[in-house]
Amino acid sequence: MNQIPVKDLTPKKGAGDGKDSYDLYAKREHIYVKYYKGFFKNFRVISGAIMLIMFYGFSWLQWDGRQAILFDLPNRQFHIFGLTFWPQDFMLLSWLLIILAFTLFFVTVFAGRLWCGYACPQFVWTWFFIWAERITEGDRNKRMKLDKAKMSKEKALRKTAKHLLWLFIAAASAIAFVGYFSPIRELIPNVLVWDLGPWETWWLAFFTVATYGNAGWLREQVCIYMCPYARFQSVMFDQDTLIISYDEERGEKRGSRKKGADYKEQGLGDCIDCGNCVHVCPVGIDIRDGLQYECVACGACVDACDDIMDRMNYPRGLVRYTTEHQLEGKQTHILRPRLIGYFAALMAMFIAFGFTLINRVPLEVDIIRDRGQLYTNTPSGKIENVYTLKIANKEQGDHQYRISVSGVEGLELRTESLVNIAAGELLEYPVRLQMDPADIEKPNYDIKFTVEATDDSSITVTEDNRFIGPARSR
Repeated sequence: MNQIPVKDLTPKKGAGDGKDSYDLYAKREHIYVKYYKGFFKNFRVISGAIMLIMFYGFSWLQWDGRQAILFDLPNRQFHIFGLTFWPQDFMLLSWLLIILAFTLFFVTVFAGRLWCGYACPQFVWTWFFIWAERITEGDRNKRMKLDKAKMSKEKALRKTAKHLLWLFIAAASAIAFVGYFSPIRELIPNVLVWDLGPWETWWLAFFTVATYGNAGWLREQVCIYMCPYARFQSVMFDQDTLIISYDEERGEKRGSRKKGADYKEQGLGDCIDCGNCVHVCPVGIDIRDGLQYECVACGACVDACDDIMDRMNYPRGLVRYTTEHQLEGKQTHILRPRLIGYFAALMAMFIAFGFTLINRVPLEVDIIRDRGQLYTNTPSGKIENVYTLKIANKEQGDHQYRISVSGVEGLELRTESLVNIAAGELLEYPVRLQMDPADIEKPNYDIKFTVEATDDSSITVTEDNRFIGPARSR
């Protein structure tokens, strides 16, 4: 199979000592992102706004009198709209994470790193912070000039305003995040009077610092060096994967020219070498150098180049979303074996997960026999076994349950059969079973306990156990 062509971008040899040396820990070049407009930017703003609205807003939603999404760690309950998940439901969480991973693989094979460019939280918040930077310090050239200038009153005010706005966004993000673990309607008043527990204080401080550092200072460094996805995603690319690429055949040779000039006579291509595609790139790469793992497919360079092409009256698409096959003039294959395989696996997992979720019974029953003694003889002459039923109501509403036992004729339930359990509560309920010795023909019997909600017969759990009696002498 043909490999995607790459270019050798080895850094230049170090100068000064005359030796072939490289700076292993090169100083990071600060990236000044230029403001621009375009179709893909509008699309990214919409997708980012949806992400932010969901993140900041979902914790405020109510469902049946409680927070719709609440991860109640002290009580070990996860409330997601009308469903409550317990630690026993961890397998569902595992399946969900596997499904999300395969979804990411599927999207990567089909559309490259669109997730990174349009929906990844790291980049959504990075663009949010870049916006805050622009409205306080100005656009790219003004920010560069401001950073080079000596400290002045204006510089101090602009820098202070930027960092205060960054901290405000980071703190708001921290409150929204912690609000999914501690009820948000109680958390906000507690924050205002600073009446917080130690864990709330810790996570608010940690998430504020993490957001401020990641989106304000580290930015593209998180994607390039910390995120493993950037490293392994290229393995899933093929020549039909959607990427952003520079049309080298059309663009070269680069060079400036006047609008309307016959640049073909000068031996030039469509690229005017303005550098706008680099200036708007949030990771600071030059897309004209070929496919690079740092590229997050945000489309900024596409918008910037299209704007220049429009001004020069050239056709759009010098930098565009495309595939390697399309660049080579070949047909792009949408349906291909790996993509079909991921899709089939995804559908199978979605069906299995949905079936399990729909058929999940919001009731947990564990039965523990009295291990102190196998059985007891009652004053009335009966043989008695004692059990402890641990019944967990995993719904968000109160229920009354009926306990019954079956499997052996003559077996009597000598405990109240109806129990009331509040929403999300666990009840340890002692149960006594008795049997006439005359009816006991063997030392133990397989029996079944059934716990059923009186108001909903679909909420039923049956568990197996044993009734033990004296061995009959021969």
